[in-house]
Amino acid sequence: MSNQAQVIKTSAPTPPPPVDVLLKTVIDAVENLKAQDVVELDVRGKSSVCDYMVVVSGTSTRHVKSIADEVVKFAKQLDYQPLGVEGEQEAEWVLVDLGDVVVHVMLPRVREFYALERLWTVGDEPPRYGETDAEDAL
Repeated sequence: MSNQAQVIKTSAPTPPPPVDVLLKTVIDAVENLKAQDVVELDVRGKSSVCDYMVVVSGTSTRHVKSIADEVVKFAKQLDYQPLGVEGEQEAEWVLVDLGDVVVHVMLPRVREFYALERLWTVGDEPPRYGETDAEDAL
C-alpha cells in the first residue's frame, strides 16, 4: 500500500519583493532568533538558482527549526510564500527557498562538514602578494 505524496504548489507574488528587501527580511529574521555565524553569500554569476545564499548556524535541532520557521514567518509578512522548505523533520539542515534568496540553517557540525561558504567563494580572493600564475613565470 503506497501513499500519494502531498504536493504543495506555491508561487511568488507578482511582482515579488525586491531582492534587497527580501535579503534584509531574512537577515532580520535570523538575527531575531539569535542565529550564529550569519554569512551572506553573493552568488550572482555563479548560480542560476538564486542571487544570494544566507548560511547560519543554530545551537540545536530545535533552534535550527525555529530559525527556519522565523524566516518563513518574516517572508509571509511581505506577502511572500516560500517556494519550498526542506529538512524540517530532521532539522540538522533546513533549507528555505525564497527564490532569489536561499537560506541554509544548519547545526555547526553539519555546516563544517559541507562547507558551503568555501564551496561558493572559491576563486573570489585575488592572489596573495608574492604569488604568481604559471603564465607570469614564463
